[in-house]
Amino acid sequence: MVDADQTFVIVGGGLAGAKAAETLRAEGFNGRVILICDERDHPYERPPLSKGYLLGKEERDSVFVHEPAWYAQNDVELHLGQTVDAIDRTAKTVRFGDDGTLVHYDKLLLVTGAEPRRLDIPGTDLVGVHHLRRLAHSERLRQVLAALGRDNGHLVIAGAGWIGLEIAAAAREYGAEVTVVEPEETALHGVLGPELGEIFAELHRGHGVRFHFGARLTEIVGHDGMVLAARTDDGEEHPAHDVLAAIGAAPRTGLAEAAGLELADRAHGGGIAVDEQLRTSDPDIHAAGDVAAFPHPLFGTRLRVEHWANALNGGPAAARAMLGRTTTYDRVPYFFSDQYDVGLEYSGWAPPGTYDQVVIRGDVSKREFIAFWVKEGRVLAGMNVNVWDVTEPIQQLIRTGIRVDSEALADPHVPLDSLVP
Repeated sequence: MVDADQTFVIVGGGLAGAKAAETLRAEGFNGRVILICDERDHPYERPPLSKGYLLGKEERDSVFVHEPAWYAQNDVELHLGQTVDAIDRTAKTVRFGDDGTLVHYDKLLLVTGAEPRRLDIPGTDLVGVHHLRRLAHSERLRQVLAALGRDNGHLVIAGAGWIGLEIAAAAREYGAEVTVVEPEETALHGVLGPELGEIFAELHRGHGVRFHFGARLTEIVGHDGMVLAARTDDGEEHPAHDVLAAIGAAPRTGLAEAAGLELADRAHGGGIAVDEQLRTSDPDIHAAGDVAAFPHPLFGTRLRVEHWANALNGGPAAARAMLGRTTTYDRVPYFFSDQYDVGLEYSGWAPPGTYDQVVIRGDVSKREFIAFWVKEGRVLAGMNVNVWDVTEPIQQLIRTGIRVDSEALADPHVPLDSLVP
């Protein structure tokens, strides 16, 4: 039983943490809720940082999960700019802040997120080397891209994943010259595979982005602390005034590891290992969002998902589990992206090697289509590009696991709803 004398502590002030706090109150928890965030900004959503806010199309206030007054109004104790440096599982306390404040917890939720991976090459200490993870990063990058556009400057991006491509699109809209360096054979290879990855590479080439595939950055060359060029392992040198590292993110597991919690192996993306109720190896500690690796019944493997929808849904699911509600976290992974005049939604999980066929419905040349990743007739994932209101039937196809005729799947005259039992 959960009562008013209990204290629930949430470590991590992103979307997952804020939505967990909201859910606790909405579900009737009257105890103490403490939310500890190592950033000085109130909890915010991250997608605008590489999309609308980066482009100056969205106001700063629009990125926040709640208005600042919401936390006091809902009796959520919010500690901004505070880092938790230790968990004592025996005493059930967390220690945080410069003064080493100790607070007791009855239930603890870790939503510590992920950190951008760093380039381990000479020159990363130069002024013009950037990462994107936090609101302050996006605000700085807005200024950088605007200046590059005014001065016909060059941006080199390491990594052709979603963040790299979204920033490439933003940089081109500002008018900057852009070169993307990627070790794989095409863009988005690890997510979409070569078939669809090349379609997005062509989209960006059509907007003036240069790609250098099959290569890695080995050095950032500078003078007087400023970036001049970026060199790759095949001997090429690319002019650059700024360099962005977009080579993925690593789960922030240090706190959990120090506390002796079980971690997932690297083959499953690392992170904190949790069960179907997002419980860690300690039943009084849960984890959600980017840092949590959960067993997914649909795909038969442990997944760690770094997307907005996972934070949006995972935080509330963990909160309900902390309250003793029976729950199974089995959401179909989902994300969206906007690049130039192309908007897309992706549902499912189908990295290279897991599917045997890609079925296309629609017109790729017009960039109005749906792609399905299929194995033995079953849809593992679907992506709708400039085609809307189809996420639900796509996810139903994935959830049911029924065999679907590939010709019917490809035929735009066959309603997707009709393929779902």
